[in-house]
Amino acid sequence: MSPVDDHATTADDHATTADIHAIDRSQLRSEAYARLARNLGSVLISLVATLALWEGFIKIYHLQPIIAKSPIDIYHYLVTAHADKVHGLRDAAGNRQILFHYLGRTAGDALIGYAVGTVIALVVAVLFVSNRTVEQTFMPLALVGRCVPLIAMVPLITLIFGRSVLCVAVIGGIVCFFPALINVMFGLRATPRSSIDLMTSYGAGKATTMRKVLIPSALPSIFASLRINVPGAVVGALLAEFLATGAGSGAEMQNALNQFDYGELWSAVVLVTLMSILAYSVVSAIEAGVLARFAPESLGGAR
Repeated sequence: MSPVDDHATTADDHATTADIHAIDRSQLRSEAYARLARNLGSVLISLVATLALWEGFIKIYHLQPIIAKSPIDIYHYLVTAHADKVHGLRDAAGNRQILFHYLGRTAGDALIGYAVGTVIALVVAVLFVSNRTVEQTFMPLALVGRCVPLIAMVPLITLIFGRSVLCVAVIGGIVCFFPALINVMFGLRATPRSSIDLMTSYGAGKATTMRKVLIPSALPSIFASLRINVPGAVVGALLAEFLATGAGSGAEMQNALNQFDYGELWSAVVLVTLMSILAYSVVSAIEAGVLARFAPESLGGAR
């Protein structure tokens, strides 16, 4: 074969390889989009079912409209309500302004607790998986912290950390820590033993094996814990606001309940729920992109 033929064959091989990689990338993107569409579709179906059950529950049990607000009542409160100075009612724009002001504070509190609890859980999970002695020593402490009712711990946490952002971080971190810890540990230990043995045969240390094999293999479990912690972080933020800081949507709901303003109460609950759904969808979208890049086999198995 002549040198010209050799160069032509090499060029054809490179072209074929590039085509294969392009097909693989296209397939991965398709898998990611399909997973994202399934997640969003599930959220939409759940939302529609919730609205139907909500309205049906009120109708079936003949609940008093002054207390049980329907989806139409919430829409009126947030979109079409007009001011009534005689009865002290705000218009829809004023209602939204107040509700979104408190919701922004709750979103920030939830994000703080979410980040603190998840990051600490990731670090502790890596330590536990890397060292059995550390796990056997400190896992009982984590179990005790999980078993004690958080509402009973809030007064003590408030006494120690005050009513500041640090208190919110501690309460939210406690809510998010244990679910993330268990999921991440499960994912790290589910790594194929053959992959670990291969890294050992090449002389890789524990840190390198953890970074290049165990953590990428545990990405589906890590993202599962991230999704699970979204509503947990919101609940933790509301609890901290309700019992400790006196700010945000948690305190707003308490004040609305004390003033018998059920329209504001139900609207605040709806907005907090929608915020949780939106955050969950964002995490799912990020998950689809990351898994398409680092763990494509998990996308294919989700069909």
